Amino acid sequence: MRFRDRRQAGRELAARLRERQDEGALPDPVVLALPRGGVAVAAEVARTLDAPLDVLVVRKVGAPFHEEFGVGAMAGDGVPVFDRDALRRLGLSEADLAPVVERERTELRRREQLYRQGRPAPEPRGRTVIVVDDGLATGSTARAALRALRSHAPGHLVLAVPVGSPEAAALMLAEADEVVCLYEPAAFMAVGQWYEEFDQLTDEDVLEALHQRQT
Repeated sequence: MRFRDRRQAGRELAARLRERQDEGALPDPVVLALPRGGVAVAAEVARTLDAPLDVLVVRKVGAPFHEEFGVGAMAGDGVPVFDRDALRRLGLSEADLAPVVERERTELRRREQLYRQGRPAPEPRGRTVIVVDDGLATGSTARAALRALRSHAPGHLVLAVPVGSPEAAALMLAEADEVVCLYEPAAFMAVGQWYEEFDQLTDEDVLEALHQRQT
């Protein structure tokens, strides 16, 4: 099983979510994409559900000596969510990561301002909030996103992805009220392996998708 691209994945995910909507399980939905990769998927979901589309910016917190090695993540106005096991293995404390957190918080705010262009963030309180990404690997960014949203008291919090590791999907059940993951391959290594086309999206791609949905 491989998706042709994110748009096809989004259409398949949207079809599953539409079934839930038709059952009355997703009242008053708002779709929040995790940029950049999740935006192309989420645009198809929002279109099918006739729901507003916006973004929830998430930033990975990398180890000081190896930025690509994620030890945590942060989303929106939420506090950083750290991988305690990773910190322990690396001999790091939260205080050691303060400069990294500050740098990533600055980038997070920059992207929020760029993507929203003056629009207020959507109000999740009491609504069905569907968080969409293009895949679920370790679950660190999704966890940060879900915890940030949970503090705003959504009525029903859903994580929806086309593909993900079975382990991460199971862990997310403790964070979301519902997890919709179309495929959970046992031999899961990386999200990109399940797409024929998996180009890196740009800020311009994100802005175009948001503009198309809002016009």
